[in-house]
Amino acid sequence: MTDPDDAPARYVFRVTYRLAPGEGLAVDPDHFETVLYRTADPPGEDGWLFFRDNLWRGELADEGHFRRQAEDALGVPVESASFSELQTDEAYLDDLRAAIADDLDAFNAENVTEVLSKYLGSSIRVE
Repeated sequence: MTDPDDAPARYVFRVTYRLAPGEGLAVDPDHFETVLYRTADPPGEDGWLFFRDNLWRGELADEGHFRRQAEDALGVPVESASFSELQTDEAYLDDLRAAIADDLDAFNAENVTEVLSKYLGSSIRVE
């Protein structure tokens, strides 16, 4: 998977995690908020349907499931997570629209605009 900083598109999440030091240790503060970036897989390749499988109307469809995935990835207890946006360039967005158009039935939608709205809401930022 491409480094999110170098990818033509990436998902952006806000994550609050906590540190849980061992016995006899304490930290202050123990809660932190950070931004988590996930590379958006190229349309048509494995993983490209991440938005369909995890988002609904610009929100996480199952926040608890995503928190558990984030905990595994980050190695810390995640208290909360929320989807912020899909950051993309115009070429990736064009490819995404084309891949969606090629299989509208998989999205139970009549057009590409409906699909993007259904899953990403208005949370697409083209850079």
